[in-house]
Amino acid sequence: MFSDLRVLIVSDNLLSRAGLSAMLDVQDSLLIVGQTNSASLADDLPIYQADIVLFDLGWQINDSLDTLSSIQELDIPIVALLTDENDASATLANLNQGTVYGLLLNENDADILLSALQTVANGLIVIDPALSTALMTSNTPTDPIAEELTQRENEVLQLLAQGLTNKGIAHQLGITDHTVKFHVNAIMTKLGAQSRTEAVVRATRAGLIIL
Repeated sequence: MFSDLRVLIVSDNLLSRAGLSAMLDVQDSLLIVGQTNSASLADDLPIYQADIVLFDLGWQINDSLDTLSSIQELDIPIVALLTDENDASATLANLNQGTVYGLLLNENDADILLSALQTVANGLIVIDPALSTALMTSNTPTDPIAEELTQRENEVLQLLAQGLTNKGIAHQLGITDHTVKFHVNAIMTKLGAQSRTEAVVRATRAGLIIL
């Protein structure tokens, strides 16, 4: 765990940035290193040298999702805040498979935000329980699985369901990150999923997740 977690707050709404900063700046275990908007984020990230990004996507999320997709190659953990739970699936579809992320509703209090930031910074994926209904009811599979998963793909799937990232799965199975990415792509293709979380949801409904 970071002793002094460096957080960059991102929102296109000035009041949202100020509110999040005021809420979290009193926490001893993190440091708000700056505030910026989505248009400036890619340029500002190297300047602030943040450990993690807290990104309030706002009501109109299209521009924010474009930014979310573009910055992931910079390999920085992201906690995204949603105003509308119906945007959860679209947001997940814009998160690359190797990204460590959290997805929360923006109505959560400071303690929950702090916990999510610390958890994601330590390499785990966090999904707000309040979003589970929206994720389970969106893109619900009606067709059978196109092709049976291999034994290794099933092993990767179980670890996906535990919220592990590609690096975490690679460490658990003793394989490379590249190999994990290959297996995750195969799992998503076979399940007809657009994101890791959707793949887990579909696999759960198909009875493929070992509880």
